[in-house]
Amino acid sequence: MSFSYPSTVMRATHDSSRDAVFLEPPSRYRLTMKSPDKLHATVEHSAMVMPIAYPLDDFYARAHLTLPQIKQVCGEQVPEPYRALLVHHDDMTPTLESFHKQTIHIRVLRSETREVYYFREVVLLLDGTGEPVEFGAIKINLSLFPSQARKLILEEHEPLGHILKSRGITHTSRPKAFFQIESDALINKALSVRTPTILYGRRNTISDAQQRPLAEIVEIIPPPRLWPV
Repeated sequence: MSFSYPSTVMRATHDSSRDAVFLEPPSRYRLTMKSPDKLHATVEHSAMVMPIAYPLDDFYARAHLTLPQIKQVCGEQVPEPYRALLVHHDDMTPTLESFHKQTIHIRVLRSETREVYYFREVVLLLDGTGEPVEFGAIKINLSLFPSQARKLILEEHEPLGHILKSRGITHTSRPKAFFQIESDALINKALSVRTPTILYGRRNTISDAQQRPLAEIVEIIPPPRLWPV
C-alpha cells in the first residue's frame, strides 16, 4: 500500500560531519529499518522519505494518514515566542515546565515496541490544568537505558526529560532541524486546536555520553492562545 504526500514536501538528509540538514526532492522507498536508524523489522508498505518528521511520519504511515504539509525553516525564522521554546539545546520538558510554571506528564496516543526500540506518539500535559503544551513522537533505544529507567519509560506517565534527570543519565540534546507545519485533525485534537493552524516544531536527537542516540524526537508546540500571559 502506498501513501501520497503533498508535492511541495521536501526530503531532508543529514550531513553528520557538519551537523546540518539539507533538503532534497521527495522520493519513494520501501520502509525497511535496520540499525542505526535501523530497526530489525521490515514495514510492509512504502512511504515518503521524510527524516525531518521522523518518527512522526512513521506513525502517520502506519495509521494510513497523510502527513500534513511541513516546511523546514532555520532557527531565525521561527517566530517568538515559539523560538524561545524550540531554538535551544536544552530538553523540552524542563523548558516547558519553566515557561508554564507547572510540572508535566504525558498522555500516550499510540505506542509500540520493535526489538530494542520503543515508539510512542504523545501529548505533554500540564499537571495542574491538563492543558496540552506539546504534541510529538519519539523513538527510544531502550537498550541504552538502565533497567529502572526502562521501567519508567514503559510506564508511560513521566516525560523522558524527567526520567533522564531523575536517573542521572548524562546526555545532550541537539536539534537537527526546525519546521513549520499546518495542523491537521490529529494534531488539532491532540492540542485542542479548532481549525487548521500554522504551528512550529523541531526534530531533536538526544544522545548519551558516548554520543549514541538515546532518542529521536519530533516536538510540536501549540498556538500562543494556550500560553500564559
